[in-house]
Amino acid sequence: MENMQAVNSFVAAYLKKKGFKEAEQLLEDIQSKDSAPVDFHNDPELAKFIHRFSQSEDDVARYQDGYSKLRSWAYGSLDLYKHELLRVLYPVFIHSFMDMVAKGHLQEARTFFKAFREDHELMHSRDLQKLEGVLSQSHLEEMEFSRSLRQSKVNIKICQYSYDLLLQYLHKTQSIAMLGVINEHINFQVFSGQPSSISDDAEVVTLIGSCQDAANQLNQKEIHWGLLEDSLEERLEKAGGLLSDSEKTEEENKEGDVDETKKRSIEGGKQGASTKESKKEKALNATTKNARLEASTTSAAPRVKPKLPLPLMSTEVEQSILEDLRNCVQLSSVALPSVSFYTFLNTHNGLNCSSISHDGSLVAGGFSDSSLKVWDMAKLGQQGGSSNLQVENDSSSSEQVLGPNGGKRSYTLFEGHSAPVYSATFSPLGDFILSSSVDTTIRLWSTKLNANLVCYKGHNYPVWDVQFSPVGHYFASASHDRTARIWSMDRIQPLRIMAGHLSDVDCVQWHANCNYIATGSSDKTVRLWDVQSGECVRIFIGHRSMILSLAMSPDGRYMASGDEDGMIMTWDLSSGRCITPLMGHTSCVWTLGFSCEGSLLASGSADCTIKLWDVTTSTKVPRNEEKSGTNPNRLRSLKTLATKSTSVYSLQFSRRNLLFAAGVLSKNT
Repeated sequence: MENMQAVNSFVAAYLKKKGFKEAEQLLEDIQSKDSAPVDFHNDPELAKFIHRFSQSEDDVARYQDGYSKLRSWAYGSLDLYKHELLRVLYPVFIHSFMDMVAKGHLQEARTFFKAFREDHELMHSRDLQKLEGVLSQSHLEEMEFSRSLRQSKVNIKICQYSYDLLLQYLHKTQSIAMLGVINEHINFQVFSGQPSSISDDAEVVTLIGSCQDAANQLNQKEIHWGLLEDSLEERLEKAGGLLSDSEKTEEENKEGDVDETKKRSIEGGKQGASTKESKKEKALNATTKNARLEASTTSAAPRVKPKLPLPLMSTEVEQSILEDLRNCVQLSSVALPSVSFYTFLNTHNGLNCSSISHDGSLVAGGFSDSSLKVWDMAKLGQQGGSSNLQVENDSSSSEQVLGPNGGKRSYTLFEGHSAPVYSATFSPLGDFILSSSVDTTIRLWSTKLNANLVCYKGHNYPVWDVQFSPVGHYFASASHDRTARIWSMDRIQPLRIMAGHLSDVDCVQWHANCNYIATGSSDKTVRLWDVQSGECVRIFIGHRSMILSLAMSPDGRYMASGDEDGMIMTWDLSSGRCITPLMGHTSCVWTLGFSCEGSLLASGSADCTIKLWDVTTSTKVPRNEEKSGTNPNRLRSLKTLATKSTSVYSLQFSRRNLLFAAGVLSKNT
């Protein structure tokens, strides 16, 4: 009560100083009518008023002194609550710095920044590098990053007791500057019970563009994450084609092995050998059972109706896909995939992106000289080449077959863009390829005619990513203009525009049923959009840097996202919650892909490695363990495949579960 009286006295002194007699009288009336303490944090009007009052004081030493004391208090707290209280320091630090710059105290702001920067270097180095460039008030207004910080709130999850400790400290010290910053820029999500684990730090301090209640309400919307009705997988499942061949061969093998075992035991009487073989059989049977259980997750997914008119598929193509699905190898934690890796050589730092067709027969590369080049693996094989893709630095546009020395090129050159190409994607059948460029356009090319068919214009700024839908015909794009757009091949204007991100939309990915698309942004969030309405139906918050890659599980229930710092997060689409963060990569995660049955996740990074993760273990974690957060890295890293010095640009599983990957050889070998 005494603390609140101290706050009221500050407010009354300010009103009297400014001559606001009516407001002063109104404050006295409120105090006389209601002597109950005021929750300054949950009252937005009072929070803004306190912030304005704190800003009216020109003494910048208040920020330095207030933050220094808050820092010392947080580090001196009990270990049980210390990690939660330390989460408050970073947003208070950056907003104190920006407030000092906004008031024109540039030298003091630089001194403050340098004095306490080291505390946050480990977790927020990239953000601090951006803020280091703020040297004037105009920089603060013009820089997109600082503008988004000042317009948004930082959401912090904290237990009730830690929250009470913070309030008591602020009241006791009467630090108006810190009180104003916290009220204006931090949104506390208070929960009862024990404090959250240190391992949860990645998802408890996040930037939100709107009120957290609105974000929570958005994540309550119903979504239908299942597979499409009457899909090829469903037809194959009903026909029993997926399991019948394997079951028959397994049964035949079993019968043959049993007969041989019986003969050996009867004829030779070698009990030891037969026992060993029977143990091996049991182990193999257990492995195949586990693989089947993992594969059954796709068949157990609910069926949904399409929201978009789907293109017709020819009988020949349908039979080809069904044949691939029948011959699909069942992967698991004990049955890892074979990998085919394509390495780009002699690119001279010009390769921006790569893409591989579903059967691995075609490989494309987008280059800084605005060209798109496609290699046919069958022709490379006839020429006696390996999986190393030679790139001549030739800008000739008149000849598309001859190379710089008059010899035949090993690739097909597509020219049409007027700026660097940053994304390329093959259609599901491999007969078309899309490319997006800094020139703001998307181009559709025919791999059969080797020609440009359509140029799609609609974005106002560079287009960073483009992806075909799983059924073809439709595609989605992501741009610097903070929007994602859905297109169809037969229309030059977009069908839907998805707007809502606070910064660049860097990557886009289709859901398995084509009813949703996911977008990853430089604002450190992932959003899920309904393709029919164009509305955002989920916001996934937890990353600490820009999102560079996305992948959807085959059953459509889970999503994986990779960021600039090497962190991978897996999400449950229905609840909007993070299942587990995956830590292992030491640099940007540029590409992600789920295996066909959804049991494995593959990730490719700039650290020149591919990692394989066990997905099934994360979905079987008990609820009490999930809430307590005792095992943060539940998704097991099964294997790390290291290259000599090749950054992994793209990877994907074929329909038969062969893992294709591509990357460029670095010079620092």
